Amino acid sequence: MKQPYHEGSWFAVPLLEGGYGCGLVARLAPSSRIMLAYLFGPRHVHLPPFEPLTRLRAGDALRVLRVGDMALASGRWPVLGQMPNWNPAQWPMPAYLRRADALRRAWRVTYSDQDPSRSEREESVPYDTQGMEADSLYGYGSTELLLSRLLEGTAVRG
Repeated sequence: MKQPYHEGSWFAVPLLEGGYGCGLVARLAPSSRIMLAYLFGPRHVHLPPFEPLTRLRAGDALRVLRVGDMALASGRWPVLGQMPNWNPAQWPMPAYLRRADALRRAWRVTYSDQDPSRSEREESVPYDTQGMEADSLYGYGSTELLLSRLLEGTAVRG
């Protein structure tokens, strides 16, 4: 069965209080169900229109997460369209931060640019390092909850 989404696909994320945020599939793991997703606001009452999404850039994202793709595969997150002239180099794979609180140690984790399920390198960094997303794999429920909280109280587009 052919996937209804690919790298460069835009999708809608239903929010808990109603409405939608949106996301972009930046990477898909070749042998598993993990993707790199760029997530965006604002909150939309209805499915976000596709054309304005094509003007968004990586720097506009609220979060860049490693996410399971079950919600896309099942249709829970509707696919809105394919980014024209998709160029993955414009949507980089970020480094993530893994902390061991009990040890007060931290590591910068780098994932393969072609496979968001495969870590390639871990290097020790100061425990109080800031500016990187936590090294986590989000399910669709936790992604919806996070995006709902990020967009809570923000202006709503029609």
